[in-house]
Amino acid sequence: MKGFMHWFKSSNKMKRWMFLILIGILLACYGLAEIIVMREISFQEVGKVVLIFVIGFIAIVLGLIGLNKRTLEVLIEATDERMENKKNVNIKSLIFNKTVYDKGPNIVVIGGGTGLNTVLTGLKNYTSNLTAIVAVSDYGEEATNSRKELDMLPLGDIKDSIVSLAGKEKQMEKLMNYEFTNGRLRGLNFSDIYFSAMKNITGNFEDSIVKSNQIFNMVGKVMPVTLDEMKIVAELANGYIVEEKSRIPEVVSDKLTKINRIMLSPSNCRPAPGVVEAIKNADCIIIGPGSLYTNVIPNLLVNGVAKAIKESTAIKVYISNIMTEPGQTDDYSVADHLNAITEHCGTGIIDYCIYDTGEIVPEFIKKYNLEGQDLVEQDVDKIKGIKFLQRNLSMISNDMIRHDPSLVAESIIELICDDLKYQDKQNDPQYLMLNTKLREEKRINKIKKRMAKKEKKQSEGKVGKREKERKGKSKFSSKYRDRIESIRESDRIVKRNVEKNQVKKRKTSDLSGKEESKTKPKSARGRKKTP
Repeated sequence: MKGFMHWFKSSNKMKRWMFLILIGILLACYGLAEIIVMREISFQEVGKVVLIFVIGFIAIVLGLIGLNKRTLEVLIEATDERMENKKNVNIKSLIFNKTVYDKGPNIVVIGGGTGLNTVLTGLKNYTSNLTAIVAVSDYGEEATNSRKELDMLPLGDIKDSIVSLAGKEKQMEKLMNYEFTNGRLRGLNFSDIYFSAMKNITGNFEDSIVKSNQIFNMVGKVMPVTLDEMKIVAELANGYIVEEKSRIPEVVSDKLTKINRIMLSPSNCRPAPGVVEAIKNADCIIIGPGSLYTNVIPNLLVNGVAKAIKESTAIKVYISNIMTEPGQTDDYSVADHLNAITEHCGTGIIDYCIYDTGEIVPEFIKKYNLEGQDLVEQDVDKIKGIKFLQRNLSMISNDMIRHDPSLVAESIIELICDDLKYQDKQNDPQYLMLNTKLREEKRINKIKKRMAKKEKKQSEGKVGKREKERKGKSKFSSKYRDRIESIRESDRIVKRNVEKNQVKKRKTSDLSGKEESKTKPKSARGRKKTP
């Protein structure tokens, strides 16, 4: 009885639909009863009875739909562990339950650094079949005190990828980057301690990464591209060889030259177990964004990786960088990035290239210009054999230009959906799930942006008259309103300064006139004009 009464709690929102069904039944019964007891029927009375019956029938149908919908939402609230906010769940999230979620597209992301983690953060909302292939490329670099103490490999990129795929990303980031400050563990990093312990338990480095995927309950998995000790070596255009990854940008800048090619030392690095298989089984392969010569290309140079990508039937996508990188891609365009990959790995690596629209507020670009960076030029006409998709990918985070995880993921999933439509798979569960989730994510992102803008306006105290004035303004005006306002303000300051100068000049001229009048002789000043 207690369980039965639970359905009538106000928080469950069931009673409204039950009440609607009851009203519908009463109206439908009243309509039927009128027909049964009626002796003579006129058109007017027939119309009245039919209208009452139809209204009752519609109320019953709507009540049943609402009751079933709310029942499913209550079940989601009670059982779906992935949901952080379990109040007012939308029924569309049902199509994204664990069974369908695990049947999402198999996506492999190849790269390193913040670019790779951005893509992973966005894609984990659409599928759990994610594989991050990361280079362990800091061999020979100066190790941290924690790594020296524990004799650990450079696992920075792998650790960051694990954080990106974690369900509780912020909490995981704090945990993995935590450095002990007291006792015998002082100066040691939690992630180094953890991986050291896992290596001792499993017996080898590879198994420690595989087991970590399960222990942290991650969405997808992280794999090192190779288990061999791999150094990144750069040959510059002037013939100079740089054997330390961290010194490549510095030497390129000092020598006033550019990178001719990137090599691995040793050159016969073998792919880690499972890497080639993951690429062959992928539905979509994502390359980049990230440092072209130190994060992207080195992964492709490991024996068998580029060959597996070429032979794969997956959609192969390159996410272009938004800004150039000093000492690596100075003055590089989209075409230069793609040509560098082709020169190192050959053709057939990339089918699609997604690049940003470049619509970024100039003030932020100027900050990058001061550091020798600029927007990547969009000369896509120079490349043949690759399809280009221009999308809005950028965002401003902490005054830095970054790829937006949600926008990048949306662009990739749209591409996968279009490919499924091309194959006439509109009724395929994978297409239905992705398309529904994509629409829902877009709707949620719009709401979030709207709320963020509203909160910002409220915090700045700009709600009211100015808000009404802005309603009819263009998209350009709203996007660049901060810059326009700053220009207007500077114009107002200049105008005020000009007015002040004019007033000052008038005062000066008046004073000089008075001084002249004072210096004239009294006889001249007192002389009257004769008629």
